Amino acid sequence: MAEVRLSGHLVCADHDEARVVAEHLPAHVALTHDEPGCLAFTVERTGDPLVWAVQERFTDEAAFRAHQARVAASDWGRATAGIERRYVVDGLPAGPG
Repeated sequence: MAEVRLSGHLVCADHDEARVVAEHLPAHVALTHDEPGCLAFTVERTGDPLVWAVQERFTDEAAFRAHQARVAASDWGRATAGIERRYVVDGLPAGPG
């Protein structure tokens, strides 16, 4: 099984979105670190106060998919749903075509 890695940026449109990220981030990080298969997870402010650098590593596709499902149904997922994500994911099988 291949390790899955996600890297990129969470890009807030304004300071209100950045405040939402800052408010919900501690619980999101703690819950993610407790997930089975989470090897590493960081979300850190960059030099731009509206941009956060994101790095994730999971043991395999199943762990990564479980994380994505949990996030979608979480307070974090609901609160940040409209915030732009610029992510690249490595380690997932290629899709059809």
